[in-house]
Amino acid sequence: MRVASLIASSTEIVCALGLEGALVARSHECDFPAAVVAGLPAVSRPKLDPHAPSGEIDRQVRALVADALSVYEVDRAALARLRPDVILTQVQCDVCAVSPRDVEAALAGPDGAAWTGATTGAPPRVVSLRPDRLEDVWADVRRVADALGAPARGEALVAELQARLARAAEVAARAVAAAGGRRPRVALLEWLDPLMSAGNWMPELCALAGGDCLFGVAGAHTPSLAWEDLRAADPDVVVALPCGFDLARTEAEAGALARLPGWGDLRAVRAGRVALCDGNALFNRPGPRLVESLEALVEVLHPGASFGHAGVAWRPLAPAGA
Repeated sequence: MRVASLIASSTEIVCALGLEGALVARSHECDFPAAVVAGLPAVSRPKLDPHAPSGEIDRQVRALVADALSVYEVDRAALARLRPDVILTQVQCDVCAVSPRDVEAALAGPDGAAWTGATTGAPPRVVSLRPDRLEDVWADVRRVADALGAPARGEALVAELQARLARAAEVAARAVAAAGGRRPRVALLEWLDPLMSAGNWMPELCALAGGDCLFGVAGAHTPSLAWEDLRAADPDVVVALPCGFDLARTEAEAGALARLPGWGDLRAVRAGRVALCDGNALFNRPGPRLVESLEALVEVLHPGASFGHAGVAWRPLAPAGA
């Protein structure tokens, strides 16, 4: 079995299943586990500049989408040479990763000539994941395991991840009980310029972490967020986890928040409860490391709780002038 994984989360799922030896190609965003992906060729690339400031990235994405263009390109020639039997992609978000439409274009090519997988001799099987909610992430783990002929491994991995998630949620539940049942009111920010709140699985993680998610709906895409609404809600905690940004990049982009009129007056800012996170590795990536995402969120919402992620997956925003 030869597998091309065109989204970072599916690469992590394949590796968590212990089937990393089947991988022959990855997306440009696949970066974990580093030892596995280092030797795999990247067969996709973005059409925008991922190093541009947040506002410029948003403008580039909107321009591509307005022209009905894909945000990514798939290297058809490389895929044809590698001849995977299975191609893993997603239908959850055209902006976040390579979509089935991109894969179909790569399979057909400009001349319409098809190619077949090296092991099966049949056209590659395209497996599309759709992780809108936590339950969908577990379904995707099973879907990948089934496609790779290892359904038992899929069930075992889901059971393990759910058990770890439950243990982290129990720590949060005890912290809420110790606070007299009060749950902090939380604003989860998945983009900083313009402001967008986190949706999909993040409201569920926030609830499991003992927080009251003020914006975003479980299972729904990231909604735009007006600064006036965030200011009026005046959350107890603000968590910045920009999509695709690691912790250093999130820190570099945090100035967009400080420039908002009245930012310093927010309850969370005054209390020093603004957390900057590695959204790329954890919160934005619907795979096995959503467990670590929950653990980190528990640390953010409940000072005193520790899973070892502070300073690595997240850190508090330094006070102005510090």
